[in-house]
Amino acid sequence: MAPVAVDTTQQQPLSVNDIAPKKLQYLPNRAFVLRETKCFVYEERPVPDLPSNKHVIVAIKATGLCGSDIHYWQHGEIGQFKVSQPLVLGHESAGVVWQCGPAVKSLQPGDMVALEPGIPCRSCSYCKEGRYNLCPDVKFAATPPHDGTLTTYYTVPEDFCYKLPSSISLEEGALLEPLSVAVHCAKLAGISYGNSVLVLGAGPIGLLCCSVARAFGAAEVVAVDIVPSRLDFARQYAATKVYRMEGLLPEENASSILSGTRKSEGFDVVIDATGAQSCISTGIHALRRGGKFVQAGLGASEITFPVAQLCSKEGVYIGSFRYSAGDYDTAVKLIEQGSVVVKDMITHSYSFDEAEKAFQNVVQRQGIKTIIRGVGV
Repeated sequence: MAPVAVDTTQQQPLSVNDIAPKKLQYLPNRAFVLRETKCFVYEERPVPDLPSNKHVIVAIKATGLCGSDIHYWQHGEIGQFKVSQPLVLGHESAGVVWQCGPAVKSLQPGDMVALEPGIPCRSCSYCKEGRYNLCPDVKFAATPPHDGTLTTYYTVPEDFCYKLPSSISLEEGALLEPLSVAVHCAKLAGISYGNSVLVLGAGPIGLLCCSVARAFGAAEVVAVDIVPSRLDFARQYAATKVYRMEGLLPEENASSILSGTRKSEGFDVVIDATGAQSCISTGIHALRRGGKFVQAGLGASEITFPVAQLCSKEGVYIGSFRYSAGDYDTAVKLIEQGSVVVKDMITHSYSFDEAEKAFQNVVQRQGIKTIIRGVGV
């Protein structure tokens, strides 16, 4: 693999054998709480009750850190969502079923599961259409005012748990959440065999978009970033080519990117995983006529981009929001079949007692993906 810094305390991937026979042993319900901006504290809380007879309680064993977690910690808000009371962060998680409601049929205590962290209302028109990611009343973990998964126990409906096959570790299970984001982008773009794909941003989401694009049949996948170490990783991980963004005009960067590809007329699909105005503009200039542009990353709430270019190409600009029906199932299959390898992205792992150190590691842009292990692991 590429020369990415690896934390020397990292453990081997957690499997069910690593936590048996203590996997169902009671542990205090500790929570890692953002009390206010840049201030974390540990609290011991009561074990949560089952909200319904179709819920389960999961003992969280692995949580990946996301950019939104860091942003809430550093700034206390993202757009309309503000941290106005203590909040537990974390939403990329996997663990072991600890208790089941009486109506739960597909799971039992001891099962290893990944958690889908956004629970919709199930009754609005979006939910009924299968686009529950657009539900206006969704309760998403670690989005104010809803607590996240950096705690010993977390409750979730049975059907928002995904049982992990024995070949998938708990750390890999935690990365099903960002992988599902990438799957959703690829589905929105309609990536298919032989396509050329440009991915702007080689962070975790961008890298996973590269890998999913390859798994969906893309023949050429170009990754763009400004950090050389991430491009080195992308080249070894999933990209067929990489490009380091230069301090040029967007159309000049686009021209340079296209000069090294097989399709000089432009990419069939462009995915922006940065939210940066310069990257979005570059991507539109690099899009072929009739191509699809998927916006996966968010930066400033308002940006300026070359709309005349987009219109003259009759390009399709698509917003992407989290994931929806079938995306988690697809993500599980991609890992199980070896089509996408997420374990290579896990470069740092910290104990629950070192959770703040894990946050600091991400801020310092060390490695690719950071995992916080659960209480007692």
